[in-house]
Amino acid sequence: NEDQKLSERSGRGGLSVGLHPSLLDNSTLRPTPNQHGHRSGASQKSRPVPKVKSNPYIADEEELKDAQTKGSERKSKALSFFEHGKFIAQGNAQREAAQLEEMKRRIALDARKTQIEEASDRAFVISRPPAIEWWDEAALPDGCTSYEGVDTADVVKNSEVDGRITDLVCHPVLLQPPQEKFLQPVKPLMLTPKEMAKLRRQRRRADMKEEQARIRMGLVPPPPPKVKKSNMMRVLGEQAVKDPTAVEARVNREIAQRQNDHEQANADRALTKEQRLEKLKTQQVGDAAKGLKIAVFRVDDLSSGKHRYQVDVGAKDNALTGVVVMNPTMYLIIVEGGEHSMKKYRKLLNRIKWTENEPPKSGSNPTTFTGTRVEDSSRGKGSKAAEWCNPYHADGTLKDLSSNRCTLVWEGDEAELKYKKWEPRTCETDGEAKDFLKRSGMENMWTLARS
Repeated sequence: NEDQKLSERSGRGGLSVGLHPSLLDNSTLRPTPNQHGHRSGASQKSRPVPKVKSNPYIADEEELKDAQTKGSERKSKALSFFEHGKFIAQGNAQREAAQLEEMKRRIALDARKTQIEEASDRAFVISRPPAIEWWDEAALPDGCTSYEGVDTADVVKNSEVDGRITDLVCHPVLLQPPQEKFLQPVKPLMLTPKEMAKLRRQRRRADMKEEQARIRMGLVPPPPPKVKKSNMMRVLGEQAVKDPTAVEARVNREIAQRQNDHEQANADRALTKEQRLEKLKTQQVGDAAKGLKIAVFRVDDLSSGKHRYQVDVGAKDNALTGVVVMNPTMYLIIVEGGEHSMKKYRKLLNRIKWTENEPPKSGSNPTTFTGTRVEDSSRGKGSKAAEWCNPYHADGTLKDLSSNRCTLVWEGDEAELKYKKWEPRTCETDGEAKDFLKRSGMENMWTLARS
């Protein structure tokens, strides 16, 4: 075939070389004219050229145009309106349903209450009183079936009934609630100095307003002017100009009178000696009621009369009980009492200058706080204080107390007092001291102080 040969020749080399299918674009291929200017045969005109995609995963332009056209072609919807009164009818229906439910609930509640009341009325049946009460059976005659025709003289008189039936009314003794004594008193609120000053100003302002109101109503006379040397000329102007000497003397008298009234008012408010002692005793009792403390002290040498006096009077003034065991080798002080009193006594023992020894004052009682020796069956009754309680040596010189000291051995709490009073005891040996302390259960304190 000549046409086929010509097409094969024209397809080789030169500008008529055909493109590779992968290099073709998406446009429609046109038939290549031959050398004679004629197109391909009639079969090529009728047959469509297949489209070749360079990338199967990318959409073609026509497909994109079709998708955009489909999205833009949106059908419009017609407007639709709700009928008038539709939602009003729904709301009315819901309210009617709620009212119906509430009415059903109220009817059920009333019915249940009625049933409960009827059941309680049926359960509460008052029985008729008996013909004779059981507490009157023993006092009525035998065979009596009712109170009719019963006279007081017919009541049986026996020993059992006579003791219980009287014409008196027994009133039981009123007892205080047991829990009230354990109630803690309400403590006052602690205020700062600024708050206390503010309360004082408010109180004085209220008192002053009350006094001014009484003066306005004429219940009390107005107070005289408080004239001082600083305001003398302003208060007594004309009188001070006419006779300044007399005015100054008058002002001095008023100042002295005010000072005297102030001191007299303070003296009237002050407590007497008996009242102060009673107040102190009340405070000490209240301190001991809060809790008891006990302390044990050891003193190397208590031969000085001044030291013995301070130890003795300090314990008595603070309402302390206990004992002072006096031994040639050491002195054991056992004190017990309230916390506040014990604190003051410890401070006293700390202030005493134990290394100083002074001769006793002339006219002083030599037997002050010397104690009595514990009775010993082998030696008979106790005697006065021994030689080690004397502040002097046998040759008349004062004892050297430079190494003397007071040491706290033990302290703690206790439930009740072990000693009823304050007293000194002289024990010449350790056995006597332990036997004496054993009575109060404190013999171990002697061993502890020894160690």
